[in-house]
Amino acid sequence: MELVSIVLPCYNPPQHWQEHIVEFLEGFKKYCPNVELIVVNDGCNLSIDNDIALLHTNVPDFNWLSYAQNRGKGYAIRQGVKIAKGDIIIYTDIDFPYTLESFVKIYDALRFNQCDIAVGVKDSSYYKKVPPFRKLISQTLSRMIRLLIKLQITDTQCGLKGLRKEAKELLISGSIDRYLFDLEFIYRAEKTALRLQTIPVSLREGVVFSKVKWRIMLDELNNFLKILKG
Repeated sequence: MELVSIVLPCYNPPQHWQEHIVEFLEGFKKYCPNVELIVVNDGCNLSIDNDIALLHTNVPDFNWLSYAQNRGKGYAIRQGVKIAKGDIIIYTDIDFPYTLESFVKIYDALRFNQCDIAVGVKDSSYYKKVPPFRKLISQTLSRMIRLLIKLQITDTQCGLKGLRKEAKELLISGSIDRYLFDLEFIYRAEKTALRLQTIPVSLREGVVFSKVKWRIMLDELNNFLKILKG
């Protein structure tokens, strides 16, 4: 059975995050027993040494990457993907905000070779669970992508995606370090012969959303303009 690498960017994670990872992996290994976990410390300023020790104890194939300065989600994921040994690579957020069933759907699309890149897209129930302002940002970005960049896939920011190793180099060679790295990846992928497939995914219960920071939004607007200019 193919090895699956799971890459998680880690920046000031919520409480009990390490326990949730162990619980999730126990469920996922019923579908795929051959799993490598890669967690990338993107400059956390919290003390998480005990959390990492728990993962080392409970996850047989666990890799921990760490650097001092916060560089952004996109940068962290690229560092993890660089060292991933799996034929299939799946990345998501540190708190596993999507259901196990959603994760398995991404995995199945890749292991049955239906696509080279599996793009999670928010299902109809997603916006019932998110704060109104975050919903507005997400829907506005999708409209901008459709009208200005004209991608076939307009929901680029869902935090659950997977790829086969054939698409690995395309992701690694990206230049955007923060949240719009996903948009850049899909924008570039649609210009290649790689096969993309959208997979509707669902939020799990109890997800806690972080506050949206205006400074980051302004930085991401600059990144959007960078992509728009090609």
